[in-house]
Amino acid sequence: MEDKPMELQFITHFTDRYSYYDSARLALEGGCRWIQLRMKDASPEEREQEAVRVQELCRTYGATFIIDDDVELVKKLKADGVHLGKNDMPIAEARHILAKDFIIGGTANTFDDVVSHYRAGADYIGCGPFRFTTTKKNLSPILGLEGYRNIVRQMHEHGINLPIVAIGGITCEDIPAIMQTGVSGIALSGTILRAENPAEETRKILEELKSKS
Repeated sequence: MEDKPMELQFITHFTDRYSYYDSARLALEGGCRWIQLRMKDASPEEREQEAVRVQELCRTYGATFIIDDDVELVKKLKADGVHLGKNDMPIAEARHILAKDFIIGGTANTFDDVVSHYRAGADYIGCGPFRFTTTKKNLSPILGLEGYRNIVRQMHEHGINLPIVAIGGITCEDIPAIMQTGVSGIALSGTILRAENPAEETRKILEELKSKS
């Protein structure tokens, strides 16, 4: 995981303006090199069809390609990895299926979640939500800056060394304060796609992250 760029992860989202594929393309054009394909309401056939296209795009750009909540598809396509939410397949089971050949990320809202994922073999943590977001249903309790500080502090105290990525309603203006909490990076979706020029917004965010690293 050390050689993987964790600073900015983009999570695909379908909007009135952009398809899942287009959203990934715009983030990649802006310099993002970590794409998660999330298609919660799609059929398995639709997900596979889009995954093939987005994976090809990621390979063209030399980007890491993660699929949300579909371990079997990750294995079939030889994607880079899978991200598993709290109600998805348990990380230990996914690790058994995928062995050490794939990245596995897990969603966390508490330090106990982090410990559980760490012991189960996760490679990184998607931690949130930072604030309310409309792009995810059934939100866990809002963390805010203090929530991240507490989780990062407890990770250090317990010797847990995993990349932790903040997610949930984050804007470019939030980046300085969030990065000061000790997290490894941020994950975005709506903030980039709502911009007038998503690729340019991605570049702006990456510059902001670079200046805070």
